[in-house]
Amino acid sequence: MNRARCRLLLATLLLPASSAWALCSSPATAPAAFGTVNSTLVRNAVQNASTTNAGLQCTGSLLSLLVNSDHFYLTITSAGTGLRGPTGDVIPYTIYANNTTSYPIARGTQFDFARNGLIDALGLLNGNSPKTVPLYLKTVVGANVAAGVYTETLNLAWVWDYCSGIGLGNICLGRDRGSGNQTLTVTLTVSNDCQITTPNINFGSAPVVAGFGTVSQGISLSCTKGSSYTVGLDDGQNAAGGRRRMKSAANNYLAYDIFKSAGAVRWGSLTSARRSSSDADVNPGVGTGTGSQVFNYNAKVYTDQATPPATTYTDNVILDVQF
Repeated sequence: MNRARCRLLLATLLLPASSAWALCSSPATAPAAFGTVNSTLVRNAVQNASTTNAGLQCTGSLLSLLVNSDHFYLTITSAGTGLRGPTGDVIPYTIYANNTTSYPIARGTQFDFARNGLIDALGLLNGNSPKTVPLYLKTVVGANVAAGVYTETLNLAWVWDYCSGIGLGNICLGRDRGSGNQTLTVTLTVSNDCQITTPNINFGSAPVVAGFGTVSQGISLSCTKGSSYTVGLDDGQNAAGGRRRMKSAANNYLAYDIFKSAGAVRWGSLTSARRSSSDADVNPGVGTGTGSQVFNYNAKVYTDQATPPATTYTDNVILDVQF
């Protein structure tokens, strides 16, 4: 009678030790999106994206760390070499196995998450709730591209083989072997942008309005590759009677204006008063992304006005670019 009780007690003690288990599957991925980024930032700064689910999900609990015979292989392939846009431009990027640059995943090369300790770091086989493998993406600086939506579809091939349950003495009670193939969509939307250089207009000083000379100079813009745009100048802060005016601290005014190129056509902000990229004095046409387009102008003080009191006169004019 006592012997039977001992056997029953021993059996109940063994069961918990052999109940450790884990199972993996390959569910559909979650897309990775860089969001909307202007062309200047795409060219000059690393952009980041990630997916929370790269097509591998595991549930379970192991009583020991993975051993040398356990593997979680991922092979990434695609038909392209990066994110491709509507005009054929490509934005290259690198894929990483964690949120650092320590574990880049080369395309077409089998990467083992088990051997790099990433499965343990993710806690993929610990706990009772399903966990998925994330991937991290970083663009490569230097891409001079047109505006538009850039996409790539990655093929993710998973192969796993690991001990799915540990008994007493760290004996493997069974192995989970499987594979799965999923696709991952990666997107980045490039928006138009311009880098603008606008020198101040300085008329100098003169005793009468007729003594102010013409200021001839240019505004330089470097806009997104392939972009057509127009440039406008508003009327400033003190316009009246269709003329721009500078203002003194004592509320006196000195009328002036800004004219397109070397002519006498007023440069404004509405409809035909604007200037198009094809009207640039240097490098007319669409934007190049890296080269500058220059819009020359003449600025003149109107000589048909009375000379205001001697002091400093200022105004602020806003330049805007419309694509």
